[in-house]
Amino acid sequence: MTPPAPSGAPYIGVDIGTSVTKAVAYGPDDTPLASASRASRLDRGPGGRVEQDPQDVLRTVVDVVRETAARLPAPPAALALTGQGDGLWLRDAAGRPVRPAMSWMDGRASDIVSGWLADGTVQKVYAHTGSGMFPGCHAPLLAWLQRHEPDVLARAATAGYCVDTVAERLTGRVCVDASDATLPFLDPVRRGYAPEALAACGIPAQARLLRPPAPPGTVLALDAAGAELLGLPEGLPLTAGPYDLPACAIGSGVREVGDGLLIVGTTLACQVLTDRVEIDPAAEPAGMWICLPEPGRWLRAMPAMVGTAALEWVLALTGAGTDDLDALLGASPPGARGVTALPFLSDAGERAPFVEPAARGRLDGLTLAHTRADAVRAVCEAIGYAARHCLESAGLTGTLAACGGGVRSGTWAQLFADVLGTPVRIPLEAEVGALGAVTVARRALGERSADRSAGPERFRVVAPRPAVRDVYEAGYAAYRAGLEAARTQWAG
Repeated sequence: MTPPAPSGAPYIGVDIGTSVTKAVAYGPDDTPLASASRASRLDRGPGGRVEQDPQDVLRTVVDVVRETAARLPAPPAALALTGQGDGLWLRDAAGRPVRPAMSWMDGRASDIVSGWLADGTVQKVYAHTGSGMFPGCHAPLLAWLQRHEPDVLARAATAGYCVDTVAERLTGRVCVDASDATLPFLDPVRRGYAPEALAACGIPAQARLLRPPAPPGTVLALDAAGAELLGLPEGLPLTAGPYDLPACAIGSGVREVGDGLLIVGTTLACQVLTDRVEIDPAAEPAGMWICLPEPGRWLRAMPAMVGTAALEWVLALTGAGTDDLDALLGASPPGARGVTALPFLSDAGERAPFVEPAARGRLDGLTLAHTRADAVRAVCEAIGYAARHCLESAGLTGTLAACGGGVRSGTWAQLFADVLGTPVRIPLEAEVGALGAVTVARRALGERSADRSAGPERFRVVAPRPAVRDVYEAGYAAYRAGLEAARTQWAG
């Protein structure tokens, strides 16, 4: 049995992102006490290959935990892990990787998903699980390996994710959180895998690799090897999950049914809290129902592939940097002087609120009279329209919080509020994913927490401007019309 956490001792939350791993130590009142970050390496190759070395990812976790813990007067009460979801992290029976991790951004299985969309496979899976599919999730990646690397699958014992991979190296136990396991095989109501979904994808034999989701409140403990790696006491409590999307919702104070969160990061993750799962087998198969630690609570999530990566691309194309964003947005009026965009720049296409591996980006309406500011604003507005499309599809009816690097720009945050037509609450705490993981860990260890993450003093609010409402209503209608026309082309 895991010992209870020392009362009043800080918790260290670790958010293992795709490109950066961050650790933050929080006191009993959720005040940040110390933090550290390290970059991870992302390996890209031909054919849409995007991979990570699990050992390199583990190195970043070790480094940030050691640095953060060294700044504390005593060992922390517990470690709380969260991080990137989806992708495919295969390990053997000893917890060692059998190949590089296949990232959620990997696009090599795009043809498989396109075929499944055409033959109805995606719709069949959606009817059982309420989850859409995209090239970087378990089903197409397992199918791709079954075709091209069957020897790798034969050596594997676990088809997991980033967080449980790191947790296994630190504790010696496999613990897959239900939030991670959601897409695409999990029945979110009974929290068990749907064999019909695996059969529809032609990979029923790979069910042996899927570990049952851990019960809510599961607490692990550092084993001798993990303690040595981190320089912390053996037996220190550790929680593994939920992954970054739900962790950010918890850390951003999403508490009431109908409330939502917009994460403006590498992806544009939109999610709305709900108390029921309603799967319409005839609906467009996109998004997912993410299981939360609390019984009877889910997040209806639409995690689009568009996000700050599209912004970084257009800034680089125009010879600008992120420091120039506010000035560029200020130099072009709402509507970007007629320039419009479709922001689908991922090699893997789009996954929410629709699935289309062939989705590609566009910039339209440019003339010699336009400036780079117009191009940048057009892409930013298009990302805002994509967020509105996702949040509408997810069923937003309450308040909206927003986090991620994209809303650190005051001008872009204002643009989101204007396009969405609703006030946006931006947490003052930058690392809401780590804070959400810590909140879950406190509950799992039986600690009564003040949980002030939803308090009004922890947010700044950006209100929409009535003067630009009509511009963005017309812009959104034009975006949706242009998107539908493009989808016809992509499908062809």
